[in-house]
Amino acid sequence: MEEPPFAVVLTGVGERRMDVVQVLRTVTGLSAWHCARWCAAVPVPVVGATWFEAADRAAGRLRAAGAEADVVCGSCARTVPPQGPPLDPGPCAARAWSPADCPASRP
Repeated sequence: MEEPPFAVVLTGVGERRMDVVQVLRTVTGLSAWHCARWCAAVPVPVVGATWFEAADRAAGRLRAAGAEADVVCGSCARTVPPQGPPLDPGPCAARAWSPADCPASRP
């Protein structure tokens, strides 16, 4: 079975906007102008349709720069929490994951 795609959504920029722009440039490969425009248009998806580990790594880099970033499952549209309990305890709609194995369901 194939792993569902995951997306990274920038939901907040925080006080370190230039640091976030630099990380966005690294993660996406886009220009500083495009990344600054994205920072002004939150919430905005910045990385789409990738595997979970890559999306989690990109979101972690954005969070380290002071941004708020979520990883969203492309199959069930649930947000994968960086820590703590699941944001939505419902079952995953992806065929590849059992409800207990879905990253959006893990504590």
